[in-house]
Amino acid sequence: MADFTFDTERLGAAEQGALADALAPVAQADAPLSVEIVCVSGDGIRELNAKFRGVDAVTDVLSFPSMEGIFGRAILAKDHADCFDGETLFLGSVVICEERARGQAEEYGHSYEREFYYLAVHGVLHCLGYDHMTEEDKRVMRLKEEEVMDRMNLKRQ
Repeated sequence: MADFTFDTERLGAAEQGALADALAPVAQADAPLSVEIVCVSGDGIRELNAKFRGVDAVTDVLSFPSMEGIFGRAILAKDHADCFDGETLFLGSVVICEERARGQAEEYGHSYEREFYYLAVHGVLHCLGYDHMTEEDKRVMRLKEEEVMDRMNLKRQ
């Protein structure tokens, strides 16, 4: 299991703790994993999406992993010295478009809280090497997302 810490103004200490506890079984690491979670506007995420993915469109979440080749492996500080500050391993950044999250929550008929956490979990899983490019990868990632969301008591409606 891994300890997670978050750098975000969006979540309070209790919320960060709940997210960290729910994510803990997903990874193995010898140091706490630090994740930055940033909230931006539609224009902000569109600009990032265009710059980093070449897609000039608003999206709900973007992930910027700091490590490669970690999927399914223990994350060791000695293997990722460039991401280790002596206390935590920087896993990456997750950027969430709050406008899009609010719209999707309404569209899917669940709370904004559930949608926000789903996007955060989705982003963190991308930072851990999960993806959804193939049907099998998508199935594996969706199962992991649902496991984490279930641990947070934020099940699908």
